[in-house]
Amino acid sequence: MGTALSYAASLMGLTTVVFWVRAVYDWKLERRALMEMYGAKVYASPSTQTSFGRKLLAQDAKHQGSLGIAVSEGLEFTDDSADRVYCLGSVLNHVLIHQSIVGLETIKQFEQVDDSPDLVVACLGGGSNFGGIALPFLGEVLAGKRECEFLAAQSEAAPNLIKGEYKYDFGDTAGHTPLLMMYTLGHETEMHPIKSDGLRYHAAAPIISALRHSGHIRAVAYPSDEIAVFSAAKMFLETEGWLIAGESAHAVRAAIDEARVAESKGQEKCILMNISGHGFLDIDAYRSVLHLDK
Repeated sequence: MGTALSYAASLMGLTTVVFWVRAVYDWKLERRALMEMYGAKVYASPSTQTSFGRKLLAQDAKHQGSLGIAVSEGLEFTDDSADRVYCLGSVLNHVLIHQSIVGLETIKQFEQVDDSPDLVVACLGGGSNFGGIALPFLGEVLAGKRECEFLAAQSEAAPNLIKGEYKYDFGDTAGHTPLLMMYTLGHETEMHPIKSDGLRYHAAAPIISALRHSGHIRAVAYPSDEIAVFSAAKMFLETEGWLIAGESAHAVRAAIDEARVAESKGQEKCILMNISGHGFLDIDAYRSVLHLDK
């Protein structure tokens, strides 16, 4: 989100300020440099730029941050000036609807090859990637136009759809947002940093949560040491020649597991998995998790 926003703003002659989770800021040096090349100012969150950030740093000078904290800082920073506009890349319903162009295009692609998925798999933190691919298919399921299953692949670092409670909660740690009805672990819950940090969010988007609550979506969570998911991504790389993001690796792991179950039962199943992004700037994460230096 930060990279895309930095690029878009540069095209429009606008200034971008990015509050980036400190746990990621400290190791994704190339990604940070890319945003700065687009002209963005990138702050490690929690930062000294907001009162909420300063409060957290006073409690812990090495605070690793979280997406919920970064959202809080972005909102506070925006509120401090009428000349600032806040942008969020996940969770809110309008973001998921915008992302649904991915699923709409995928439906057209399946029509061209006269096929249809039996299962749609995508990673899920806040929900934009999953919603983007799944919502158009889910709409047709709800309308009785197709039969299809949906699986959200999460990290055990933040299994909001599995261990979360379906209730009203804030979308950020400081409680700036309106209350949203969603599966949540609690907006103040502390979650251990992972390399696939885009999945480390306390709640799932309201649309996704409602569909989970109605039984249309199931979920699986993989260990936060990330060995299983990064190993799946390595297999994908060896097969397809494309290094994917750690978040996407969760979807690949889930798709492989589902395919093996179907195979063991003698079932033929068409599985659609969504890749949320490339991992060419995440090689340090792969090196660390898979111990490639040994």
